[in-house]
Amino acid sequence: MAAPYEHERLIAELAVQRASLLTKRILADIDKGALDKSDRTPVTVGDFGAQALMIGAIHHNFPEDSFIGEETATALRENPQLQARVWDLVSTTHLQHEESDKQLGSIASAEDMMDTIDLGNHPGGRKGRIWILDPIDGTATFMRNQQYAVCLALIVDGEQQVGVIGCPNLDITSGKISEENADNLGNGQMLSAIKGQGAFIRPLSKGALQPSKPIERREDISSDPTTLDFVESGNSKSVDLDFHRKVAEKLGAPWPGTDMWSSQMRYIAMAVGGGDVMLRFYSKKGHKSYVWDHAGGFLIFEESGGKVTDLDGKPIDFGAGRRFENNSEMVAAPGKAQPRMLQLVNEMLHA
Repeated sequence: MAAPYEHERLIAELAVQRASLLTKRILADIDKGALDKSDRTPVTVGDFGAQALMIGAIHHNFPEDSFIGEETATALRENPQLQARVWDLVSTTHLQHEESDKQLGSIASAEDMMDTIDLGNHPGGRKGRIWILDPIDGTATFMRNQQYAVCLALIVDGEQQVGVIGCPNLDITSGKISEENADNLGNGQMLSAIKGQGAFIRPLSKGALQPSKPIERREDISSDPTTLDFVESGNSKSVDLDFHRKVAEKLGAPWPGTDMWSSQMRYIAMAVGGGDVMLRFYSKKGHKSYVWDHAGGFLIFEESGGKVTDLDGKPIDFGAGRRFENNSEMVAAPGKAQPRMLQLVNEMLHA
């Protein structure tokens, strides 16, 4: 018998692979169709198209499941020209393996595409099967053809069970991940995990899924703090970078280490790219992250030996809605090292 959630992971991997192909098509264009959302972060036709393809594929296979997605189709309904551009991409992006593509179904029309995107409006919660997706995490770096992630995760009764992250510009041959070391000409990599079954990585392709290999579990970090790699977002306005720097300096570790804009790519860096520690302390008290910035990559990091809790040592609650209403700050590190890092952070805050 197949392992629990194995079919869900297969469909999710194919869906992410097809959506990743769409994003690569966008990167081939000089004009990426950018506009601004109300919070002034850039969104492209790629975000709309990737969300439509992923929700469409999952809905085709699991029609009773719900979705939390970052995008809505409002801008497409108000802008016929933009709608036409996205529909052209969605209707012409296929896996070059007929059997695999057939498993994902198809979207019949532009109106159907917009309705599919809007399936992502679920409020979240602790009951039932909810797929969480971020069609392009790291849109700003995507626009610069650097690192970004195509993200899909299944939450069952509030618990992560499946995570799949497409990293279309990820090159793992040179070791440490960076924004500049982007695989612009290749297809990148895809990482996946099922809770309790480990994490895996495989090359992204334009057709059928490629063979995967397990990610080696790493539960501790070097006793030499000068070798620690803090994974940061150095241009972020929402996190308390000054406190993050003080923690690194307290340990004698260089800061910042790996500078990565995409939240999901920071989890990937810790899973396969040499990163050791990620702190999420926010500059605005009470800030709550969106679940789609973490679902999937979070599970892959945990299944590769990592641990993430909030400042009180509590698990991160994916059943609280579209945001982490029951958590704020986060401390992430390899499993055996995370409690020590959490203790240090709390000591510094209460000194």
